[in-house]
Amino acid sequence: MHIHELKARSLRVREHILHLSTDGGCFTGASLSCTDMLVFLYSGFLRVQRDRLDDPDRDFLLLSKGHDVPALYGTFAEIGWIEKERLQNHLSPHDSIYWHPNRNIPGIEFHSGSLGHLPAVGLGIALDCKLRGKQNRVIVVTGDGELDEGSVWETLLVASAHKANNLTIVVDRNHFQANVRTEELIPLEPLADKFEAFGCAVARMDGHDFGQMQETFSRLPFDPEKPSVIIADTVRGKGVPSIEARADRWFCNFTHEEVDALVRELHGEAQADLTSETLTVR
Repeated sequence: MHIHELKARSLRVREHILHLSTDGGCFTGASLSCTDMLVFLYSGFLRVQRDRLDDPDRDFLLLSKGHDVPALYGTFAEIGWIEKERLQNHLSPHDSIYWHPNRNIPGIEFHSGSLGHLPAVGLGIALDCKLRGKQNRVIVVTGDGELDEGSVWETLLVASAHKANNLTIVVDRNHFQANVRTEELIPLEPLADKFEAFGCAVARMDGHDFGQMQETFSRLPFDPEKPSVIIADTVRGKGVPSIEARADRWFCNFTHEEVDALVRELHGEAQADLTSETLTVR
């Protein structure tokens, strides 16, 4: 897809996230930070189709930071994997669309919620693919606060030992965990050095720049004998300036009127971005 099309799709996904941020709410800020990456991955990079989830050669994406599932729901709605109207069932006891991923929704690979678990699950899938002689790619999206979990680093030690070059960990580096900045709680930097010390090949990119995403993901695996790690620098609440980079905008439960105002703000920001891009081209 052209970058303009990807941006338009991301805008619609962000609308879905905001509409899910009422009547019980959702993890709005963190979902907005990983929207662009999920849109990019499901708009052409991943070799996976909704009607061929049993294809033995397909790719896998696991959302380890499961509280960001509104971004995944929204992406599924925009690529036709679920009906857009179904998003209205959010938090309904009669559907499986709620705060964390549920495999009752086709395309969700694994339940997640407790952080730090899915890197190991992803490694298990990656090693199984290798044992079967397949070329499947396994991508696990984690949060940066999630890296406080020791199980993430234990997984990387095993992945490195087994040269799991078909496993990629993507870190949504929005610099927040829950309602505090990562560097104020348990500092993570120099993060790339830590991953390299655990035997990974590392790249860093802007998690909102589709051009950088294309360049970075096209190089996978970064090393034929190592697992890959992509540190994606992002902004919590991306696209809605009034809630960007705010510690108190992790989980949100807005009124309908507030959601309407945020959607208008979202579209204003998108128009400003488009105007800026047009001026730059000229």
